[in-house]
Amino acid sequence: MSSNLNQDKNKLHYEKLYANYNIKNILHWINNLDQFLASATTTETSWFALYQRNFREKIKGKKVLEMGCGDCVNAAVMAALGAEVYANDIADSSGKIVEALNEAYKFEFPIRFVSGDFLENDLESKQFDFVVGKAFLHHLELPVEEQFLKETARLLKEDGEARFFEPAVNSKLLDEFRWYVPVKNRPSKFHKTDFAEWKKNDPHPDRSFSSSHFEKAGRKFFTEVEIIPVGTLERFSRFFKWGAQKNNFKKWALKTETKLPRIINKPLTRSQLIIYKKPIF
Repeated sequence: MSSNLNQDKNKLHYEKLYANYNIKNILHWINNLDQFLASATTTETSWFALYQRNFREKIKGKKVLEMGCGDCVNAAVMAALGAEVYANDIADSSGKIVEALNEAYKFEFPIRFVSGDFLENDLESKQFDFVVGKAFLHHLELPVEEQFLKETARLLKEDGEARFFEPAVNSKLLDEFRWYVPVKNRPSKFHKTDFAEWKKNDPHPDRSFSSSHFEKAGRKFFTEVEIIPVGTLERFSRFFKWGAQKNNFKKWALKTETKLPRIINKPLTRSQLIIYKKPIF
């Protein structure tokens, strides 16, 4: 599939997903921000990963660009924490969510929506303290990803930082096994017809998600690269039913797995936080 076709497929998928999105939950969460983050950053992999190392404190008063803002939950949380947020997405529906949020909540800095293909937006160089993406890069084909990382380096300040939370596939055996475990909106590979139909409509391209790939890709444009495994033990939470027991297990798992040696953590991890610093200009 060509990059243009994949981009069109992504746009159609996410326009439909975020059309007529109700911001009621987002408003509830940012009006109860401490409670929300206390839960999200201890039980959910993406929030646990992205908000590590005092991220919530670091972004206050800082200029942050989010790539692939999607439903705008993270953009709203960062803005409520006092960041000056620029939120970009290929889906115009995300822009409608931003408009509704700005009307309904008095942010210190109203969220600014950056519309359309990020690479076609003429943003000023070296202006952002942070560039973030929550499950964003893995939507891109590899040549396009390289363009995005190059653009990320251009937009960051010299002491800026890029953070990307992404899936990790460092074990082919585990990766194959996971397709047989059904999750929400994705059938098991045991059901060949249903799985094939899901795969046909899946907007993600077939590409590498390995930690080694993201490290090598980042070193083209950044002097410092760090990959932090997330989800080695948390991955087993899918065997629990939704509720307190599941959340308690996830909280224990995310905390405990940080103590595992890297020789175990890296090959078994489900996700990863990718940190790029010191852009090469």
